[in-house]
Amino acid sequence: MTLTLTLREQPAVPLETEGLCPDRLAGASREDIESLTVWHGNERTRLGEFFAVAGSGDGDDVRLEGDLSRVKFVGAGMSAGRLTVAGHVGMHAGAGMRGGELRVEGDAGDWAGAGMRGGQLVVQGSAGRQLGGVYPGERAGMRGGEIVVHGDAGAQAGAGLRRGLIAVAGRVGDAAGLRMLAGTIVALGGLGARAGAGMRRGSIVTMGPATPLATFVFSCRYRPPFLGLYLRRLRALGLDVTDEQLGGRYARWCGDSLELRRGEILMLEEAGA
Repeated sequence: MTLTLTLREQPAVPLETEGLCPDRLAGASREDIESLTVWHGNERTRLGEFFAVAGSGDGDDVRLEGDLSRVKFVGAGMSAGRLTVAGHVGMHAGAGMRGGELRVEGDAGDWAGAGMRGGQLVVQGSAGRQLGGVYPGERAGMRGGEIVVHGDAGAQAGAGLRRGLIAVAGRVGDAAGLRMLAGTIVALGGLGARAGAGMRRGSIVTMGPATPLATFVFSCRYRPPFLGLYLRRLRALGLDVTDEQLGGRYARWCGDSLELRRGEILMLEEAGA
């Protein structure tokens, strides 16, 4: 039976709920779940003060209902199970997650999937800044897993990306892939300015117009064999990937020359056969 938590009312200030993960709620009784500690601003309180609990924690399927745009750290650190947010969700959703599936049926706030190491994060709406990003003081951001956004994403998506895939159906804001170390970012709707600034390795792919930084150099035009595998995967996940994108030729720009110049930005140039 699905465990369902319904938000009673919008919190006056942000609510921090790091325990809302299927693997942490597994086997817990309704009373145990309602007694979980949450922080309402700087006030320590109980989860049951804000959420009505229905069902039990016997399975690995959890559903959160209501506008959770002021609820932070939903699904942070989860390692297994399926967590569905039937609405918007606040900052740090899925941060540090290691496995399982987190599905947001609305928008996600800043830092969604930050420091992620595994699993899958799907956002049906748009995501804020620092999607899959790196926290201050840490060397790398996302280190594994998949992030799929069906809307747009804010600035610095994939900042410090070390491993994994970030795919956005819409447009990605400025400085995508800032200081990225490896991994792949796909922006079907185009990129903002300064994409790949300081990147060392990895691939940034865009189907829309983009202007590479002056520290990137043009390499060639070709059809990347690996890209077809990624795009077919994204099509299977529900993104609108066209045949032209699958078979198109891409202009390859290498950079950042201030670093190792082993990264690349691939820009769709012309339709394939």
